[in-house]
Amino acid sequence: MEAVLEQVEQLPALLAVSRSTMVRDWDSLTLDRALEWARYFQHLHDRFRTRPRLREALGRRLRRGQPSHLLGFPHLGRCPQLLGLALLENRALPPAACRRLIHSLLQPSGAEAGPEPYSLALLARRKAASRLLALPCGLPRPPKELEPQVQAEAQLLLSRLREEGQETELAAGQLRWLSGVLEQLPQSRAFEVVAGALLLLRQGSGAEQAGGGGRDSNSLDGNQASGAGDECVAGPLLSWLLGDAGRFSAFCLFLPGSCLASLAGHYSQFSRSYLELLTGWGSHLLYDPLQGRWVKSCLDKAELSWEELRERFSCLCRGSAPLRGQTQAALKLLKAQDGDFKACGLSVWTDLLVEIEEYLRKEAER
Repeated sequence: MEAVLEQVEQLPALLAVSRSTMVRDWDSLTLDRALEWARYFQHLHDRFRTRPRLREALGRRLRRGQPSHLLGFPHLGRCPQLLGLALLENRALPPAACRRLIHSLLQPSGAEAGPEPYSLALLARRKAASRLLALPCGLPRPPKELEPQVQAEAQLLLSRLREEGQETELAAGQLRWLSGVLEQLPQSRAFEVVAGALLLLRQGSGAEQAGGGGRDSNSLDGNQASGAGDECVAGPLLSWLLGDAGRFSAFCLFLPGSCLASLAGHYSQFSRSYLELLTGWGSHLLYDPLQGRWVKSCLDKAELSWEELRERFSCLCRGSAPLRGQTQAALKLLKAQDGDFKACGLSVWTDLLVEIEEYLRKEAER
């Protein structure tokens, strides 16, 4: 028993090393040994938790090994997760060891499954998933809208979403997992990765259509066109994006119009919400007769200027024929609802439609 107590006394030192720059020398074998020790400490917890005297002895020895007495007997049972989280936060950990660690945390043992929905094990897995998105990976050529690093992260996210779909079999479970992962990323990065994932889904669907039978690639119905498998992946991504008005607005302000037009051309849910958002932004513009142009009614509000709004609608009209038709129909309806004016400066929708139609006429003449 004394040997066991001496081993437990080393746990604080193991956790301290995991937070230090000493891990820069760790290889996959060293990491495996550290994780094995963590699982051994967890085994001790499970073995002695119903034996009060031994619990107390292990707790005393554990506290003796640390000046602050922060760790106690219950921490033995969570040792793999405590070690994993410490290492994930340590940027000194080499890439090979980091990949090995992430693989270990994303494939938890059955003993880690617990009733608590936000357990430490779940937190460790979410943190591992967010780090997974940051790892470089050689993948096929991305769509032109995506940078290579964003495309790699989007591919990894799609892969994990498919795995989650097989495990949970419920869209709500996928959405909870997805939200947990994306919350770990900066908002701008999360937006890029989600957009990239949706575009990659459509790229794959387009390849299938080019190779054989399939639906028209110009279809706006993205939920059906990508097949049953991709439906289960696109659904949670679109739900996360469209389910929060503030998030969706920030997403559309952040990404370029060309990327948003690509998404609108592939996903009917997205195109409807995007046009509604552009309509709201356009309705807040006021015509300034002194400047002879449309200006924002509130300069500090997160909305588009006239020039930005015109550029967004132009991008939509440069898209597929169905998207162009949908956009023009929406502008004509807005113009009619606003009074169907012919003169400029009276309705933002009249002026937008005039400029868009002029742009399309010049494009057709080229």
